Amino acid sequence: MNIIVIVADSLRVDHLGCYGSAVKTPNIDNLAKESAVFDQAYAENLPTLPCRTAWWTGRYLFTQRGWQHFEPSDYLLAEVLWDKGFTSALITDTYHMHKPVYNCGRGFDTVVWVRGQEYDPWIVDENIKVDLSKYHRLRGDETDNLWKSRFTQYLRNVSWYKTEEDYCIARVIKETIRWLEYVTRKQKDNLFLWVDCFDPHEPWDPPSPYREMYDPDYQGQELIDPVPGVVEGYMTEEELKHTLALYAGEVTFVDKWIGILLETIRELGLYENSLIIFMSDHGEPFGEHGIIRKARPWNYEELAHIPWLIRHPEGLGKGKRFSSFVQPPDLMPTILDVLGIHGKLILPYLAPVKHTFPQDIVISECEVELTGRSILPILTGAKESIRDFAVTAHYGAQWSIRTDEWTYLMNLHGDRKPELYHRKTDPKEQSNVWESNKKVGDELELCLRRFAEEVS
Repeated sequence: MNIIVIVADSLRVDHLGCYGSAVKTPNIDNLAKESAVFDQAYAENLPTLPCRTAWWTGRYLFTQRGWQHFEPSDYLLAEVLWDKGFTSALITDTYHMHKPVYNCGRGFDTVVWVRGQEYDPWIVDENIKVDLSKYHRLRGDETDNLWKSRFTQYLRNVSWYKTEEDYCIARVIKETIRWLEYVTRKQKDNLFLWVDCFDPHEPWDPPSPYREMYDPDYQGQELIDPVPGVVEGYMTEEELKHTLALYAGEVTFVDKWIGILLETIRELGLYENSLIIFMSDHGEPFGEHGIIRKARPWNYEELAHIPWLIRHPEGLGKGKRFSSFVQPPDLMPTILDVLGIHGKLILPYLAPVKHTFPQDIVISECEVELTGRSILPILTGAKESIRDFAVTAHYGAQWSIRTDEWTYLMNLHGDRKPELYHRKTDPKEQSNVWESNKKVGDELELCLRRFAEEVS
């Protein structure tokens, strides 16, 4: 069996057709028809790098780590599969992962970094002049110097674009296809491919016709990359609506290229023998709680809810929707379970020694415990669910817990009061009812704290 994971960063659930959206995503929707669709998938530890840590370690780490490198004691998914004989590749334009300090290429046979996404210091020629006023607006405060330099960097990175194939999503998919065409000359089994697309993450500037697709009559300034923060006083309702339309256009653009990848997987004879997983790390705020972008560590629905599709080659769960709570730490246990890799994971590592002579090097072992849970029993019908709640956090800032009925947000510092939302009558989490339901809040907080202690 092959394992193919496709990530689309910052993809809101409510912008996929298979989750009820009017946004055009025909290729992901077609994949969903052949997949198990999880309606209650929620991020665990936010944002970008903490989520990938959960995916690749199979562990809840929201009490222990924030945005940081992988630890030497982590036994990563790619390392486990490499040890089982898989040929692997990581192909991504998520430029944070490119920074050597984070060790994100660990365990993969091939790593391809597609450069130039967001504020990646890729094109640094100061002779390339850019016009910030056309697509950006500063806030006129202490953040201006930071964001002016970031905006300038991005516009330099994209200054050479001529066709849609120059955009990052297209380059990621073309690099992926190149690797697949090469590797399948020798083998079509035991492949592990992780395609990590940064789009539809901001900046939101898809090419035509996607740029005009969802707000064609707009005549104002295009704010493709608003400064994160409060919307009021910074963007008008019309501007916010248009920026959301640009985001929707980017989602449809991403869908096109994911479709091209899926079609290539079919043409190369890999589709029927591959476990294909599609998901995102988190959503994106567009004013629902007064902010644009991930300006605050607030684990509301628009940020925490993620899409998750699993296409099993034997058709397990095909065409079914599941309401069980699932989370990023469940990814690694699920893949290992599907492959029949069971038992304890033992990580070999070099123990500290006083000297560096070969005879002094000692190989020790460390047992790795996964705190995520396999989703496979849900796909087979053996279980209806694997947990009764989902926990989403920003390390050191805010923890939250969701049940079928309630969402409870607990701030770890500052003077913000707890927040409680009744999900069945308030799915967008707009009306805080904590004051009138403190007993419910207390019970949820106790459950959250006990779970945090359990997985620490």
